[in-house]
Amino acid sequence: MTIAELHQKFIEKEISPLEITKKYLKNIENRDKDIHAFLTLTPELALNQAKEAEKKFIEETHSEKIPLLCGIPCAIKDNILVDGIRCTAASKILENYIAPYNATVIERLKKEGVVILGKTNMDEFAMGASTETSAFGPTKNPLNENLVPGGSSGGSAAAVAADFCQFALGSDTGGSIRQPASFCGIIGLKPTYGAVSRYGLMAMASSLDQIGPLTKNVEDAEIIFEAIKGKDPLDSTSVESKIENCRFSSLLSAGARKLKIENLRVGIPKEYFVEGTEEGVRKEIEKGIKRFEELGAKIEKISLPHTKYALATYYLIMPSEVSSNLARYDGIRYGLSNSKILKFDPQNSFEIYSKIRGEYFGKEVKRRIVLGTFALSAGYYDEYYLKARAVREMIKKDFENAFQKIDLILAPVAPTVAFKIGEKIDDPLKMYLSDIFTVGPSLAGVPALSLPCGFFNNMPVGLQIIGKPFGEEIIFEAAKEFEKTV
Repeated sequence: MTIAELHQKFIEKEISPLEITKKYLKNIENRDKDIHAFLTLTPELALNQAKEAEKKFIEETHSEKIPLLCGIPCAIKDNILVDGIRCTAASKILENYIAPYNATVIERLKKEGVVILGKTNMDEFAMGASTETSAFGPTKNPLNENLVPGGSSGGSAAAVAADFCQFALGSDTGGSIRQPASFCGIIGLKPTYGAVSRYGLMAMASSLDQIGPLTKNVEDAEIIFEAIKGKDPLDSTSVESKIENCRFSSLLSAGARKLKIENLRVGIPKEYFVEGTEEGVRKEIEKGIKRFEELGAKIEKISLPHTKYALATYYLIMPSEVSSNLARYDGIRYGLSNSKILKFDPQNSFEIYSKIRGEYFGKEVKRRIVLGTFALSAGYYDEYYLKARAVREMIKKDFENAFQKIDLILAPVAPTVAFKIGEKIDDPLKMYLSDIFTVGPSLAGVPALSLPCGFFNNMPVGLQIIGKPFGEEIIFEAAKEFEKTV
């Protein structure tokens, strides 16, 4: 059922928020020992929230006053703070950290009356593309437990795909919502940078990070996005998005805001159809593009010429910001007990920091900190970091130029379907190549959605729909039309 259908069932008393919460908790109990989607379960909190929601449906005589998300069970990626609940970012250095406040997105969801089932597994500090770098063990793909669910929001994607929750929140820096959504056959949205508050999200790369929904259908993703978006005084990078100020509004009819898909101009970037993409993935993406054409969209070939530099640019800017953001994790202020600190017998502050960070950060986190520190160091800052920032502006300009002529861009989400657990973990370059089609939109700050469009080797293939800044509404409408054809 969709969120709207479930809400109607609550109103008609066919099912209650408490019943659906217990159902999901039972699903988790029965299967999550194999999947490992959750790091922390919050059954007591969930049941109390479900009872509060149920009370509203019993007492409120005007059902239209009850929020659509009231009583809807969800899961939250473990780098988003939920007051009073453990928040580890899947790292040993934060193993005992208890969140002292709610992230803004959590405040907004709680205001709607959602039920929080727990915190989901992820790549450590969101650094990875397979959820294998988690300090607490990998998550498995519910569709095939020998394969990865993608990353870094693999736990959230797996929880939705395994029917452990109605929806989940993840974070996307260079593809961390879209790629696991593709691997698990669900919907995943990376919003426009600034559309959703980052307050209460553990920062990885501050100029790239965005919180977004993972859901079972497009309509649900739209509902969640509407609930969490908007300006937040606690996040200076957040802005109020107004579709009316966007040229996309001319594509939407008045009243129902129904997409006139026959007016849609869709760009296919030649740089996203390159060697290295699995042939089966390419064929399914081409079928998806053909389906848009059959719906009436006008398909045009376009060029995003600086795409070939996107991965290198991303892997300079992102680790540079990582090295800065993760400097705060010294093991003293967050997470570790005094006994764990004192076991190192430190002689000075430097020894404390180096030994604690060396012991409790994982290999991939340390790799990115070292790479970023190098890129920012004297003598290399101009050569690497500043050049990467300049190229980022060129990539952003490519998208701006493209959107002068077209309304949406279609591309693959990933060059492969889900791969075997352990297949790429020891080869960072192979793992980084999983992001080759998702880092461009991230660097440009534009919204992008992963939508299932077919299967290859019995695993789902994700079609990426990329829109103009704050053009989420047109992405949703186009995706809903496409979804009807599947």
